[in-house]
Amino acid sequence: MSAVADQIRAKTSEPTREDMLAMLEKQRSAFLDEGFVSLETRIDRLNRAIDLVIDNKDELVAAMDADFGGRPRPLSMMTDIMSSVSALKHARKNVKKWMKPEKRKLDFPLPLLGAKARVHFQPKGVVGCISPWNFPVNLTFMPLAGMFAAGNRVMVKPSEFTERTSALMAELAGKYFDETELAFFLGGPEVGKAFSTLPFDHLKFTGATEVGRHVMAAAAKNLTPVTLELGGKSPVIISKTADIHQAAENVMLGKLMNAGQICLAPDYILVQESRHDELLKAMQEVAVEMYPKILANDEYTSVINERHHTRLQGYVSDAKEKGAKVMELNPAGEDFEHQQSSHKIPPMFIEEVSDDMAVMKNEIFGPLLPLMTYREIGEAIDYVNEHPRPLALYYFGSDGDEEREVLQRTTSGGVTLNDVIWHVGHEDLPFGGVGPSGMGAYHGIDGFREFSHRKAVYRQAKVSVAKLIGIRPPYGDTLQKTLKREIKK
Repeated sequence: MSAVADQIRAKTSEPTREDMLAMLEKQRSAFLDEGFVSLETRIDRLNRAIDLVIDNKDELVAAMDADFGGRPRPLSMMTDIMSSVSALKHARKNVKKWMKPEKRKLDFPLPLLGAKARVHFQPKGVVGCISPWNFPVNLTFMPLAGMFAAGNRVMVKPSEFTERTSALMAELAGKYFDETELAFFLGGPEVGKAFSTLPFDHLKFTGATEVGRHVMAAAAKNLTPVTLELGGKSPVIISKTADIHQAAENVMLGKLMNAGQICLAPDYILVQESRHDELLKAMQEVAVEMYPKILANDEYTSVINERHHTRLQGYVSDAKEKGAKVMELNPAGEDFEHQQSSHKIPPMFIEEVSDDMAVMKNEIFGPLLPLMTYREIGEAIDYVNEHPRPLALYYFGSDGDEEREVLQRTTSGGVTLNDVIWHVGHEDLPFGGVGPSGMGAYHGIDGFREFSHRKAVYRQAKVSVAKLIGIRPPYGDTLQKTLKREIKK
């Protein structure tokens, strides 16, 4: 087959908006025909999702390794396989309790008269999910836990950057699910753009803030509610009371996991000036202990592709040109200029940074870590508050008053104290951003509720409440007494 024919085939193999709209209508029709989505059906779907991930874990891990050009098997098993299964199991364990209507209080004397109020959690219908490349299995199946528990049907547009993993997930979905329950659509940016314009009952997007703006704008045309898990520059504040070894260990573990390609990765450090030298030395030592080699080390993840490798190198060059000092950690003296099968970048500390540098303007998503110092905690808080609200904030210290000041005066999607990233790993905590770092939250019961319609249901008392409180015309003394009783300080 000619190269031209190959290109035509590749182009025509991508689904059109009409293809995806037809599937949406097919899923919605099946949803409406089904009526009430039983507990048994929800648990069955969760079980099949668990089976899909566990039965095919080796193939999924191998696909991620190939897509990244080098990704540690233990990392993928932990961050993508185990975390997906944990979320699905948590939903399976708790969905019966989550589905129960929630009692709400009524004003006196309505409860005495027999009136009742409840919130019923109803499936929204068909939910769209646009998942990213950095944790392609995790960020597809973890949201599915809440979507399936809530009783929805789901359409997924996975990332084209992890082409093999996305194709494998699509293939496996067809074996474990009917397409009216779960359907995948593969393709590039144009497919993603068209996907975001579909009239879903809810749309979840995980990715860059700028792309999130376009997704939200497209969804707004259909008045589709959205959950946006974006990113931003998550700061680490190192107090003068911090345990420096603990801080260095935890920050570097979080920063270098997946080579920093994590939306929650520490993006820059604000360290109290008296602890700077001690921290920098400790972080260097910890990084070298974890990764004595980079290129010849299967446990160090490659940058996903040439485009992002070039982007990160551009951040470094820009910082140097504008006066920053860059310290590269290359303990084995390896040649990164001529690597053959990956796009690995060694850890780098960047100091004497300024806000006009690209590395300080943009979410890094790589193993580069800027460091800044402050004198008093107020300076660090002011710096954080002068910039867009981040997805996460991390504080290391043992001063309770200072910790409270940081928590009360800063706003972020979530916080981990004396460590990084850990808050995302607990299903009973909501996960999401605020402002430019996201909208809405999921995980556990919060995910169930995010992808449910919370329907208010009020059962009236048998007596005529309207007549009792005087709101039935003709108005008279009874209403005046009600008004006088209620309208007072």
